[in-house]
Amino acid sequence: MKKSKRYLEQRKKIEDKLYPIKDSINLIKDIASAKFDESVEMHLVTSADPKNAEEQIRTVADLPHGTGKETKVLVFAEGDAAATAKESGADYISDDEIVKKIEDGWLDFDVAIATPDQMSKIGKLGKYLGRKGLMPNPKTGTVVQPQNIAKSIEASRKGRTEIKLDSASVIHFNVGKSSFSDDQLFENLKSVVKTIYDSKPEGLKGKLVKKASISTTMGPGIQLDIEDLESSIYN
Repeated sequence: MKKSKRYLEQRKKIEDKLYPIKDSINLIKDIASAKFDESVEMHLVTSADPKNAEEQIRTVADLPHGTGKETKVLVFAEGDAAATAKESGADYISDDEIVKKIEDGWLDFDVAIATPDQMSKIGKLGKYLGRKGLMPNPKTGTVVQPQNIAKSIEASRKGRTEIKLDSASVIHFNVGKSSFSDDQLFENLKSVVKTIYDSKPEGLKGKLVKKASISTTMGPGIQLDIEDLESSIYN
């Protein structure tokens, strides 16, 4: 695939070396030149086997400085739990009308949260929510007890990112926008990467992350120094 002139110009600014994480963030902001506010993405090549159930990695991580966009929250709940969700600022509380809208293709929300008693009722929505990664799941912190709904909505509003191992053993995630400050990007990144390291499967031997890179949506990847990355997230 032919690369754009802008991409090739950006590539010239990236040296053939492994960058410390803070240097890479500074470089990312220097070369970001799209006409829109690009997302900053990170890619971790892991040693986990996606075919081994005991080596799966799936969780969520908080983004202290958010994602750079407003997060719309839908809550599946009834009774007092629904009332709490409404008071806590949920954008939508599921009812028969919203269920019908989802079945008709409406997915104008970013996070779906559900109380456990609702899971059997929304199972039929799995084929609609699942393909967009919106199906509530205990592993992603989106199936919560009624007393935890307010906290879950607040966390979703602040910004969270789902962590999931793909079929090539790679974890991809966003850490913000190119308009964020260096510190904001670093603190978001640190939160996510630390969560990933803390989620290392017990049976996985050796290093979890083999390679890491960071890029903007439209830009080339910057290869990272793994040792520097690991020391940065725990200091």
